[in-house]
Amino acid sequence: MSLVLYTLILIPLLKYVLVVLWANDDGEGGTFALYSLICRHAKVSLLPNQLPSDARISSFRLKVPSPELERSLKIKERLEASLTLKKLLLTLVLAGTAMVIADGVVTPAMSVVSAVGGLTVGVEAIKQDQVVMISVAFLVILFSVQKFGTSKVGLAVGPALFIWFCSLGGIGIYNLVKYDSSVFKAFNPIHIYYFFKRNSTKAWYSLGGCILCATGSEAMFADLCYFSVRSVQLTFVFLVLPCLMLGYLGQAAYLMENPDEAELAFFSSIPSGFFWPMLLVANIAALIASRAMTTATFSCIKQSMALGCFPRLKIIHTSRKFMGQIYIPVVNWFLLVVCLVSICTISNVDEIGNAYGIAELGVMMMTTILVTIVMLLIWQINIIIVLSFLIIFLGLELTFFSSVLWSVGDGSWIILVFAIIMFLIMSIWNYGSKLKYETEVKQKLSMDLMRQLGPNLGTIRAPGIGLLYNELVKGIPAILGHFLTTLPAIHSMIIFVCIKYVPVPVVPQSERFLFRRVCPKNFHIFRCIARYGYKDVRKENHQTFEQLLIESLEKFIRREAQERSLESDGDDGDTDSEDESSCSRVLIAPNGSVYSLGIPLLAEFKETRQQPTSEASTSEEVTPVFPTDPTISDSEQSIDRELSFIRKAKESGVVYLLGHGDIRARKDSWFIKKLIINYFYAFLRKNCRRGTANLSVPHSHLMQVGMTYMV
Repeated sequence: MSLVLYTLILIPLLKYVLVVLWANDDGEGGTFALYSLICRHAKVSLLPNQLPSDARISSFRLKVPSPELERSLKIKERLEASLTLKKLLLTLVLAGTAMVIADGVVTPAMSVVSAVGGLTVGVEAIKQDQVVMISVAFLVILFSVQKFGTSKVGLAVGPALFIWFCSLGGIGIYNLVKYDSSVFKAFNPIHIYYFFKRNSTKAWYSLGGCILCATGSEAMFADLCYFSVRSVQLTFVFLVLPCLMLGYLGQAAYLMENPDEAELAFFSSIPSGFFWPMLLVANIAALIASRAMTTATFSCIKQSMALGCFPRLKIIHTSRKFMGQIYIPVVNWFLLVVCLVSICTISNVDEIGNAYGIAELGVMMMTTILVTIVMLLIWQINIIIVLSFLIIFLGLELTFFSSVLWSVGDGSWIILVFAIIMFLIMSIWNYGSKLKYETEVKQKLSMDLMRQLGPNLGTIRAPGIGLLYNELVKGIPAILGHFLTTLPAIHSMIIFVCIKYVPVPVVPQSERFLFRRVCPKNFHIFRCIARYGYKDVRKENHQTFEQLLIESLEKFIRREAQERSLESDGDDGDTDSEDESSCSRVLIAPNGSVYSLGIPLLAEFKETRQQPTSEASTSEEVTPVFPTDPTISDSEQSIDRELSFIRKAKESGVVYLLGHGDIRARKDSWFIKKLIINYFYAFLRKNCRRGTANLSVPHSHLMQVGMTYMV
């Protein structure tokens, strides 16, 4: 009993409620929220798409390490300079997230089977096989109603949990009064020492069971997006913790006189007149706990998707009021299948409990390490406090973890295998995405090539706006060369659109678009980086998106004219000084034809057009001519001409040019790399959600060109 009490005090109360909850990322909890927080204060992301301008987003609220605390600066520099430390940090985050997903399987299994198991106390005819079948039915119902969202069932959740905790406390008080109130001596930690001294091996084994009283701690942190930190702290301290302690103390008092009924102590200790109502409330509470862990899993997966560590999946937002309330259909049904397999394979509650402990402790240890980094890098608190936190809690969790590992052979290995599979999926996706991005950066087109092609880009400039989607935040993507060698014409205005997720929960709408001009002014080529936070909801249709984009472009042009020069962003890829040595000076068509810079593309086609000169095919052709007004400056006339050009191009239509870039391993690559890239990553990419699905664009407005990179 003393072990249970101090497990509740140390892990849920001291660690999570008083420390970890404060390490949230603007209200978001979980391992990836911690990783996002660290990425915002140090450049530790392996995907090299960070820009200095990201730090100017208002929601960054960056706390720069102060010069007085040299330790924080040294840690920041060390993390940014060491690729090994970056990979290690990402590995810890992916391992923690994999354990959270595994927790999303084992929590419903453990909660529902334990609650339904109370039937064996009330009805002697019901055996374990019937308990498993009833649990399966409950779980199917639970996962089927997930799509309705939390807000739609929230009115029932609050009262049900309040009744549950009050009932726990009430039954505990009843048992303390009726049986043995001397169990309050368990608050003296000396009894833990006596317990281990009497039977050290059995006491060590029992640690795996004790940790089960604290298994909701990580879900409390991961589900933080639904509540405020203060509300969780107050509810836990004044309702949850006292009722849990009274409940466990009451069971201990009951077992003092009925030691043979330890297997189902809770249901056996309920007064006979309250058994069936409590059984009902217990099952409702189990379903709510399962639902909370499943929604926490959804939240972690969405965060990992936004930060490029999970294949894209369909996400449904179940609430217009709360952005964090989401539902991922594929993950929901996948969790259900694995959960049912686990229950049918590991029918013993003790074995499920061991699997539960492995998954939960894995997440807890990763959270402890990440919060320690947050303390050092961001909070900048005394090193003694940081070391005390790390040594006490990581040491405690490693001790518990050593206790549950001995049971891996009993059946809980299934959960470990599942967590390893999820870890491999996330690692392979991140590795492939990183290789793809780095290859696109290496093969981007040079500014010298663009200048020699001229404003007509070596082809016909047709009226309209082409939104060329790519992942580059700097430079001209190689996919543009594919378009130029494939199409007989290109739009009079080209905008490279990059959808980028920034390590913040939300990006304000006014700061969504970041524009840069690519090439000289008469090329009419721009770059637009559409920045989203990992909590942002992308619900705008393509008309709304186009309108917002054009309005932001017009604002950019006016501001550019006022400032006379673009504010430096370190974006050498968008300036004339771009490194040209690494880029080809020819365009290669998909069929292998090579076009040199000295020969314009489609020269024969242009000769047939009834134009006096070849320059008539450029984008300047559609630029309206304004009468000269001596009262209007040349710069104002230039702005008016360009804005008019944009409006006419918009009226001519907007087409989405999508380049599908795939990667293949080179022939001389290692066998493992070929296996990962050509098969595993290719399989994930083929079966993940396409980028076009998020755009909601009619097929008549889409144009797609594929390109394969050898890595």
